[in-house]
Amino acid sequence: MWKTIQNAFKVKDIRNRLLYTFMMLVIIRLGSNLPIPGVNTEYFREFFQNQTGDAFNFFNAMTGGSFEQMSVLALSITPYITAQIIMELMTIAIPKLEELQKEGEDGRKKMMEYTRYLTIALSLIESIAMAVGFGNQGLLYHYTAKSVIVCIAAMTAGSAFLMWAGERITENGVGNGISIVLLINIISSLPSDLGTLYEKFLSAQKSVAVNVMVAIIIAACIVAMTVFVILLCDAERHIPVQYSAKTQGRRLAGAQASEIPLKVNTAGVIPVIFASSLMSFPVVIAQFFKVDYTTFGGKILLMLNSSNWFKADRPVYSIGMVIYIVLIVLFAYFYTSITFNPLEVANNIKKSAGFIPGIRPGKPTSDYLNRILNYVIFLGATGLVIVAVIPIIISGIFSVGHLSFSGNSLIIIVGVILETIKMIESQMLIRNYKGFLNE
Repeated sequence: MWKTIQNAFKVKDIRNRLLYTFMMLVIIRLGSNLPIPGVNTEYFREFFQNQTGDAFNFFNAMTGGSFEQMSVLALSITPYITAQIIMELMTIAIPKLEELQKEGEDGRKKMMEYTRYLTIALSLIESIAMAVGFGNQGLLYHYTAKSVIVCIAAMTAGSAFLMWAGERITENGVGNGISIVLLINIISSLPSDLGTLYEKFLSAQKSVAVNVMVAIIIAACIVAMTVFVILLCDAERHIPVQYSAKTQGRRLAGAQASEIPLKVNTAGVIPVIFASSLMSFPVVIAQFFKVDYTTFGGKILLMLNSSNWFKADRPVYSIGMVIYIVLIVLFAYFYTSITFNPLEVANNIKKSAGFIPGIRPGKPTSDYLNRILNYVIFLGATGLVIVAVIPIIISGIFSVGHLSFSGNSLIIIVGVILETIKMIESQMLIRNYKGFLNE
């Protein structure tokens, strides 16, 4: 990785792109620490730290801590990511959007335009909900129409700015701009999380030998998890495809062998995000109605909160983890089913005079792809469950406390870094390729 970056700086165009990306990220981090006028920056920090679980911690990591500080970039790029997911789902339900998606570059630009409009709408809805819903509970120092409007305008404008910055990085920088912004936000929370781990496991120890041993164990766990996530993100199942030769004039041409790569982790971190959000939604809503947690319904809500799992004094609440695991697996199958259509792939192979060795074209090919896809999804979902659950187990058993970094964050960090490095290497290959005419 470091050699790739070192070689990239030797190419002027790529060096300028890297510097442009770095400067944009500096501006974004400055905005993440710029508070909204009239807002109590300690309100959400105290409220959510005591009453929600893993979903808020992950959301706070995605915003780079700006949501906890209630800065102008408090919503971060989450409205844009949500808008992209909604648009993908809508292309399945609305035939016109599906046709628009297949129209090439013009269709892609139109879809991006719709995504931007939806992003602004979601940002406006979320900012209104927070400014009005929490404004009179302590979020705003003075709950007036002016302070509410300022808060709404600041958060909506901040989300729109990050959307613009992400697109500019994609165009003038390196990698996917939205992913890069998300990456820097998550990485910015690492120092505070390392400080929390130090206070919990190292500061209380008096023996140097014990401290060294604990530090080695923590480092080994982090390295092992990172290696596992790298394997999960890079793992692919390659399905061989053979294309028949075609008659061109007086000769046969076009016979070739190819492959269909199926990523093991096809859905990425989206199933974990969906599952965490669905589990935490009732818990967050319950705060508005001041639910009595001693009742049966209140105990069910405590069971849904991941901060109560694997606690020695209340083991029954860990049943909620089973629901969490089931949701991750279901969302992994659901999201992959709407992004990869075996029947469409089989028809495209047949139209191109191709076939999978040993499998007849048409429906048999579709059924074969479907079986392989289900097997691959199960492996990917199992890997996601392991990465998502292990930090929760450790946090519950050892009572680590408030951590923004989680297995979900690690998946995003590894995935974005690998994707960005591959993009840099491909750009370097294009610029260094001379071709046979220059040899």
